[in-house]
Amino acid sequence: MNKLRETIKGWGRYGRLASRLLLGYLLALAAYVAALFFCLAVGWTWCHSRIWYAGDPLYEFLLFIEDFWPIFMGLAILLGGAVISYFFLRKPLGYLDQVVSAAGQLTENLDLPIRLPAAIGDVQQELETVRERAWRANQAAREAEQRKNDLVVYLAHDLKTPLTSVIGYLSLLRDEPGISPELRERYTGVALEKAERLEELINEFFDITRFNLTDIALEKETISLTRLLEQKAFEFDPALKEKGLTWDLKLENGVELCGDGEKLSRVFDNLFRNAVSYSYPDTEIALTLKRTADRAVVTVRNSGRHIPPEKLSRLFEQFFRLDSSRTSATGGSGLGLAIAKEIVEKHGGSIRAESPGESVRFTVELPVSIS
Repeated sequence: MNKLRETIKGWGRYGRLASRLLLGYLLALAAYVAALFFCLAVGWTWCHSRIWYAGDPLYEFLLFIEDFWPIFMGLAILLGGAVISYFFLRKPLGYLDQVVSAAGQLTENLDLPIRLPAAIGDVQQELETVRERAWRANQAAREAEQRKNDLVVYLAHDLKTPLTSVIGYLSLLRDEPGISPELRERYTGVALEKAERLEELINEFFDITRFNLTDIALEKETISLTRLLEQKAFEFDPALKEKGLTWDLKLENGVELCGDGEKLSRVFDNLFRNAVSYSYPDTEIALTLKRTADRAVVTVRNSGRHIPPEKLSRLFEQFFRLDSSRTSATGGSGLGLAIAKEIVEKHGGSIRAESPGESVRFTVELPVSIS
């Protein structure tokens, strides 16, 4: 609806300019025709008020005109109309040439202003806006590409460490068959831990490929959001215990919606993973679910370092990482929240992040099925 209003508003702006040009054109034609008939009437009166003599060349010429005056009048109207049409068509065509020339400046430096006549000032403003948006989009794309390239380099480097460890410990197990069971169990445990980390890094590579090459498609069905959140929270219990964290669950019963359960599970997996990674040790993670008239509101809040507004507004950008340095504890592709945002918006919902004080809060709103 808003887009329709903007379109109609745009038509109104350009319609006013076209109306002014058309009105001026019609008035000029009417004035010219009126002037012709006025001159004809004056000439007719002057000719009949004068005494003419046979053989006078002017008299003969006027008689010729009198015999064929409709033809002469038509030619005069056509000639005058052509001149007036040329004058009035030259103006909008000149505007068009100026607009085309200004459009060529869209890819040029923002410091070079676009100049158009005052009559089409609205077009000038819109071209400036389009150029500004295009420049910002280009800058954002370059930054995202650079972040992706940096991420790939980091991932490639990070792959070496766990892979080296896995190979090293497995080599020890192969080359030292007589080691004690305790030492064998320790080597196996370390190798498994590094292999799991290796799997996480490889999955990040797949995330990058999937996010850039495919569009997220939903397979919707009626799901219980309450049960989904309970199950997902239960899956994170071991991760919470490692950092001494606890859940504060306040989930309203019986909240259902029509959506893709697997995709929504990924959304909350990303939010819970972030909450665990960036929480202060021995604190609570609050998970609430409430239903309004037509929305389900899910809030995930953890106690952690304050996120400044300039970073908070970029959390959902592709490949953006809150920490510029990668660590095994918090390293990620920077795609989790970007993918979560896309999934939520595909469901007709919204997601936002806030950081009041020493805490971080994510709020997800989803349309619910009406029973």
